[in-house]
Amino acid sequence: MTPADIQTLIEEATFDYTMGDNDAALAKLARATAAAPDSFEAWHAVAEINFSLRRLDAALAAAEQAHRLRADDLFINTTLSRIWMEKGDKTIAEKFGAQAKILSWKDQLKNPESASDGVH
Repeated sequence: MTPADIQTLIEEATFDYTMGDNDAALAKLARATAAAPDSFEAWHAVAEINFSLRRLDAALAAAEQAHRLRADDLFINTTLSRIWMEKGDKTIAEKFGAQAKILSWKDQLKNPESASDGVH
């Protein structure tokens, strides 16, 4: 499967999820992660869908895989924080939440104009 094919599967899975077809979404994402196990976007989508379905263990496994691929991503750190909070481990949740905050600050320092939301 080409990177474009993987991206198409992720987009189709996202559409399926927004239309309420969670099984189809997860099936497409399973195909994407099998074909491209290094696809951060696919693993993150798996984590988010499973989190929304309250399948916390599956969400955590997918989020951890995405984090291994891109530990410096603001959104996966936020996702991990949310999952750990729901699983009842506030200490680990706070660790990932703090990491997300640091990454957000770094982004604001790199892009000060976007951080101000156009207000001067």
